Amino acid sequence: MINFKAATEPLDIVLVEDDDGDAKAIRRALQKAGIANPVVRVIDGVEALSLLRGESGRAPPRYVLLVDLNMPRMNGIEFLAELRSDPRLKRAVVFVITTSDDVRDLMAAYGEQVAGYILKQRAGPNFDSLVATLDHYRRIVRLPDMRIADVRH
Repeated sequence: MINFKAATEPLDIVLVEDDDGDAKAIRRALQKAGIANPVVRVIDGVEALSLLRGESGRAPPRYVLLVDLNMPRMNGIEFLAELRSDPRLKRAVVFVITTSDDVRDLMAAYGEQVAGYILKQRAGPNFDSLVATLDHYRRIVRLPDMRIADVRH
């Protein structure tokens, strides 16, 4: 059984996805791969910001965000801009997962310093490629504790 926590530090997955079917498929792929890390799902950017800012619960100390672009109220690009403008949240690691193959979305997402732009159709019908990417990423990358203020020398 793969466990991201076994690497050294706990890691949660914050899934920002409005589509119930895609959210269930991602959770199934994680379970199928034996990944036991907590997955917290919110349905749009408004809910995600509220969670991460501690307004609607306690945000995890270390997390990777999986963010869809096409969502109600606040879409993924708007969410990323708000996230990057927040001094406490700007260091968050974000992977975009989307059906949009529009170069404008791709450029806008990378303009907000995403770690990766993953097309849902390329991740496979069961999101196996996405899960494998997250597993490899977590094994080699050390993530910051988001509770610690930005420290400059």
